[in-house]
Amino acid sequence: MSNKIELIPLGGVGEFGMNCMAVRYGDDMIILDAGMGFPDESAFGVDVCVPDFDYLEEYRDQIIAIILTHGHEDHLGALPYILKKFNVPVYCSHFTAGLAESKLEEHNLLDDTLLHRVEPREVVEIGAFEVEFIRVSHSLIDCFALAVTTPLGTIIHTGDYKVDETPVIGEPIDLRTLRRYGQEGVLALTSDSTNATVPGRTPSERAVIPAFEEIFNEAQGRIIVAAFASSIHRLQIVIDVAQQFDRKVCVLGRSMIKNVEIAERLNYLDLHEGMLVSLQQAKKLPDDEVVYLVTGSQGEPRAALAQLASGSYKGLSINEGDTVVLSARIIPGNERAISKLIGEIYKRGANIIDEKRRLIHVSGHASQEDIRIMTEAVRPKFVVPVHGEYRMLYRHKEFVKNHLGYAEENIILIENGDLLELDGEHARVVSKSDVGRTFIADSGFEEIERGVVKERRQLAYDGVVTPVITINEATGQLESPPEVVARGLLGTDGDGKQNGLIRDMQRVITETVEGASKADRRDSTLLKERVRVDLKRFLQKQTGAKPVIVPVVVQV
Repeated sequence: MSNKIELIPLGGVGEFGMNCMAVRYGDDMIILDAGMGFPDESAFGVDVCVPDFDYLEEYRDQIIAIILTHGHEDHLGALPYILKKFNVPVYCSHFTAGLAESKLEEHNLLDDTLLHRVEPREVVEIGAFEVEFIRVSHSLIDCFALAVTTPLGTIIHTGDYKVDETPVIGEPIDLRTLRRYGQEGVLALTSDSTNATVPGRTPSERAVIPAFEEIFNEAQGRIIVAAFASSIHRLQIVIDVAQQFDRKVCVLGRSMIKNVEIAERLNYLDLHEGMLVSLQQAKKLPDDEVVYLVTGSQGEPRAALAQLASGSYKGLSINEGDTVVLSARIIPGNERAISKLIGEIYKRGANIIDEKRRLIHVSGHASQEDIRIMTEAVRPKFVVPVHGEYRMLYRHKEFVKNHLGYAEENIILIENGDLLELDGEHARVVSKSDVGRTFIADSGFEEIERGVVKERRQLAYDGVVTPVITINEATGQLESPPEVVARGLLGTDGDGKQNGLIRDMQRVITETVEGASKADRRDSTLLKERVRVDLKRFLQKQTGAKPVIVPVVVQV
């Protein structure tokens, strides 16, 4: 048994989303979070991606639990995919469990999964680890930092957090417990870096209330508020202000309806009798007596807001005189979709208010002074920035070094696939692996092979070429000149009709077939590969393109 702690990030370090960290001591390994992310635009036809959990296959017999810090998709969304490979117990808060249950039910995994619901300050022994769940503030409710204690020392994993002393729902961040660990001695702090470039403190969730009150006071017609479905604090604020201004609330969008139901069932939302109304009831109310709480703040085409903007949501549409409030930050990569959506809403004559015009959104992540408070409370020997792009990790490191007096060697920057080894005195990256990611189909259930995504990219950029070769089965000779169908290939007219490049390809194919041995010509698999390779070489030299080449051999 190795007397060292190993930290292996599988996602969420050097990128947004896909947060997942493996922690190993001796023969036991626990997984902290299992999040999904959003691929860039070059992954055609892919909505989401998850960490490549095949990397953990060599640790199969050592994985003993998955621990979720909170219920956001970038920490919870990949749970079904890791459980399909490693069915181990899951530990999380009550609200996170509610979200997890809903997701596992969709994948038919709920009956086979052991979900442990834990309370703040509860301590659980999991193999060689002792884990305490410490309450932290975030834009979601029921969130934890984790104190993971081993015989070699304690790791504090912050999860997503900010220092909010006045949350809308629940208790504030538990700095007292974090300070207790700091006094006892903490080996390493793995700490959220998402807002490490932002000076000062992150405002409390309550900071948005005055702006919402102003908007509700000014609006003459219907109010439509688009927010993250998971932002339960924000939903409570909208409900409270709606009540204050005698408006009923109608919830639209699958994830929004689901999250409100879970929060209401677990008594996290404070709802007065008759406050929520159905869509049919809302349509009958005067415009100044209703507020719609909807999904789609990121411009998602199938979400409620986009459908309202195109007039296709169950007979309801955005009209002149409506006030649309975008109460969410723009996730990097979604700018174009949101800009297009805003244009559609303006076309319909509505007024739009976003976070640039009013304080209607605050971040859920620690800014620099929050990072100072957390680091000074925990006083770790080593600081390990996580969660965020590399520039954020680097700025986290610079802030801790310049303002908190940490030496360079005590701040460890890691990347996905790094194996960070801690022996109690030293911390160093001992190996690096290419972890990669797994793409998930639009249906949300099927994994897409990496080769398929690569092929789609090729099709989009360089097109497809299909050579059709007719061979006499007895003689192995060409029965007729080869045909070539090309689509999206530079140098062809798009209809695959005869032109110079097509004729040159026919010539190359003819030479390849005639130059092949009789045995190769009779084996269609070998012949296809020879044609594919020669044609690929020719096209790359001739045009610089790398189209998908799909030879067809017909034997007669």
